[in-house]
Amino acid sequence: MIDHIIDKEKWQSLPLIEQLGNIGSEVGRTFAAKRRGNKEAMEGAFYRGLDLIDMTAEKLAKEKSPRLKELLRAREIFASLEDETIEKYFMDYALAARYQKMKEQEKAEKLK
Repeated sequence: MIDHIIDKEKWQSLPLIEQLGNIGSEVGRTFAAKRRGNKEAMEGAFYRGLDLIDMTAEKLAKEKSPRLKELLRAREIFASLEDETIEKYFMDYALAARYQKMKEQEKAEKLK
């Protein structure tokens, strides 16, 4: 397994939609590597994804967010590596985060 370092403070300062979108990238990488049969890449993305989910869950728990239960269920599904539909769940957030950033950039351009 490849070690990875995640800046917890920076991660938890991101909006939830960005966190979920980034988790979606790791979930996507996990299943893509699984389909290719690349065990090393799959494990790296898998553990990064779990770490990101756990840091997001920690933040939601501190906030007493009702979203925590849903995230923990998604983690359970992802951790099983059996149900690839979880990839779409997280990728929808990735698309939404990208769309939100695009809109923010457009708004900033108009203000110039």
